[in-house]
Amino acid sequence: MPDTTSTPVALHPVVEAVTRRIVERSAATRSAYLAQVAHMADRKPGADRMGCANVAHAFAAMPDADKTRVTGLDKFKIMEEKGANIGIVNAYNDLLSAHAPLQHYPDLVKVEARKHGATAQVAGGVPAMCDGVTQGTAGMELSLFSRDAIAMATAVSLSHDVFDAALMLGVCDKIVPGLLIGALHFGHLPTVFVPAGPMTSGLPNNEKAKVREKAAQGLVGRPELLAAESAAYHGEGTCTFYGTANSNQMLLEAMGLHVPGTAFINPGDGVRQELTREAVRTVLGITKAKRFAPIGEVVDERCIVNAMVALLATGGSTNHLIHWVAVARAAGIVIDWNDFSSLSDVVPLLTRVYPNGSADVNQFQAAGGPGYVIRELLDAGFMHADVLTVRSGGLREYTAIPSAKADGSLQWADAGASKDETVVRPASSPFSASGGLKLLKGNLGRSVIKVSAVPIERHIIEAPCRVFDSQDALHKAFSADELNHDVICVVRWQGPQANGMPELHKLTPPLAVLQGKGYRVALVTDGRMSGASGKVPAAIHVSPEAAAGGPLAKVRDGDIIRLDANAETLQVLVSDAEWAARPLDTMPEALRAANGIGMGRELFANFRRNALAAEEGACTWL
Repeated sequence: MPDTTSTPVALHPVVEAVTRRIVERSAATRSAYLAQVAHMADRKPGADRMGCANVAHAFAAMPDADKTRVTGLDKFKIMEEKGANIGIVNAYNDLLSAHAPLQHYPDLVKVEARKHGATAQVAGGVPAMCDGVTQGTAGMELSLFSRDAIAMATAVSLSHDVFDAALMLGVCDKIVPGLLIGALHFGHLPTVFVPAGPMTSGLPNNEKAKVREKAAQGLVGRPELLAAESAAYHGEGTCTFYGTANSNQMLLEAMGLHVPGTAFINPGDGVRQELTREAVRTVLGITKAKRFAPIGEVVDERCIVNAMVALLATGGSTNHLIHWVAVARAAGIVIDWNDFSSLSDVVPLLTRVYPNGSADVNQFQAAGGPGYVIRELLDAGFMHADVLTVRSGGLREYTAIPSAKADGSLQWADAGASKDETVVRPASSPFSASGGLKLLKGNLGRSVIKVSAVPIERHIIEAPCRVFDSQDALHKAFSADELNHDVICVVRWQGPQANGMPELHKLTPPLAVLQGKGYRVALVTDGRMSGASGKVPAAIHVSPEAAAGGPLAKVRDGDIIRLDANAETLQVLVSDAEWAARPLDTMPEALRAANGIGMGRELFANFRRNALAAEEGACTWL
């Protein structure tokens, strides 16, 4: 492992200031949260605390040897020493390529636990949907809220309350934030996250995008498009672009919740199984020795700031400006987009991974991966080094890359110098001196834009707007050649309360085609575009949303809108008096009703009613 006793580096003053204001803002809620964690931790183990019938039910299906380990009961005699019981929460299904490998992980975990005198049980499974499958369909309107459903399912799984530790098996977009939110509501448990890694590289992402643009123009048909998509998404593992799923893994490394270096090892790599065994050993090390902390103590204000910095330094998914607000709230920590914006002003952009470059995550890993990025950020004072992690060596352990020794056991080596400076660069020579995200403010509300993939000459777009009430309406206008001019497309009624805030990637190909023709084009929406947003400027997550009376409901066709990522503004260029006097449109009742019918959307009506704004994490439980 790398040296974990190196001389401390002075923290960047902005990082220090943002952390301090988060601590102050969160004082009451964080204190209440930690008190609850302490209360739950100050109890006897479940097998000793619960009634005999409860215990018998909990362990009835276990092999006899495991029953003895966890209950201490051996032929009506109580043994002095009992083994820890690990609760496994598994997001396995074989519809998601990233989660298909998780099918056999529980068996591997149980075998490894027994080697160390412990036991493990699958506490429960959580739903895991694929945004790639549901993109542009009604099912996508369940996507954001599936995060909170996953958190609830995690809580149901752990509510049996017979566990001494937990392993969270999951990878993709809403699944990791949901597992993390659920785990933080059981903050007294030592918890380690276990991913499965990215698929091997297929058709390069840039080539896939070109075929999509040709299909949008009618230049290729369905067979060619399906062939390209299937060549890009071709096997087990996460998609290889740096979207929300892979951003999740980067953030978990930066938070110290993985076995170090686990994020981007392919499912078929020989090291992968040993890393999963190491996760068992790691969580048992916390449980037995009590040297480290449960997850509720690990995820503190400094840990959250480290995650935010890692997101910005890698040009990660804009979804996390929603998800990590919710994650923080689950730990009693209050963050907002001002915090992201302040950090983005100073955190350097260290990576170019698609859609912010041409490399995929396998090339990112080969060039140095998370270990390289975390080391550079630590050494430059952009991350808190004095944090708890699931490992005894702290965050410095996460600056190393794992590999297998001749006997199959694990070893770690420092990431060393960048193997490809077109993919990862040192903090002393970044791709950009500031992060990849901007907060936009103005008379249209507050929104975010991911600028790391947008050419600098398109950071400012001023054009007349065209207002749409749905993705399909924009597609129809594009197909009718109505958008062949400079235009800012406003797509409203796409927020959490309106329709669950779906991702709008179906819009990327037509807008990219228009931009490719030389037009000045941008998107403004209260919906999402996530980590796969491309080179078209997109002001997303506009808050408050139109359905909640936000200013997008005032915009009219032909209004001149100025999107200025440099000045961090988003304005309709009308007089203050006219803007104040202009009435708000209301969401058409037929549209609202249609958004709540079919594909199970009826079951999520309460989520839509209770969802907070995007900047508040779109939380449905607060």
